[in-house]
Amino acid sequence: MQHAGLVPGGTVGIALMLHYASGIDVGLALFLVNLPFYLLAWMRLGKAFTIRTALAVSLLSLLSWWLPRAISLQQIDGVLAAVLGGLLCGAGMLFLFRHGASLGGLNVLVLRLHDRFGWSTGKVQFVFDALIVLAGALVTADLRRLGLSVLAVVALNLVLVFNHRKGSYQPS
Repeated sequence: MQHAGLVPGGTVGIALMLHYASGIDVGLALFLVNLPFYLLAWMRLGKAFTIRTALAVSLLSLLSWWLPRAISLQQIDGVLAAVLGGLLCGAGMLFLFRHGASLGGLNVLVLRLHDRFGWSTGKVQFVFDALIVLAGALVTADLRRLGLSVLAVVALNLVLVFNHRKGSYQPS
């Protein structure tokens, strides 16, 4: 998604915006953006979940830093990047959920807001993602990237809608 200039939702979208706006490495930005959410995860979802989540975020941060140095993409179609990126992110999230982890960040906040105020997790997550995608459009100043970012978010969420069921995954 980075090579196509997309800004999906969640903390990955925030990290990409920081990268586009300041040039900070995406992996470092992702790691830093997630730091404040670990305490909330510890309180809301426990020690084991938080440790697994911190490991998953750290691995994703490391891979986000290393892969562009290991693989060079000369060209990638934006639609392909959006659809495949969204599908792969959705599959990765399912894998993490199955093993009692997440990519931290807004997922933890949304769960906390649901517990505290009874707000719908799906609706709150959608609002956060929409705000991040719209902010990304301001950073990139490109309507095509906005449309492709929306396509990526839709592809990711379709994977979750059709494959993630409440109670299907029990932490190991």
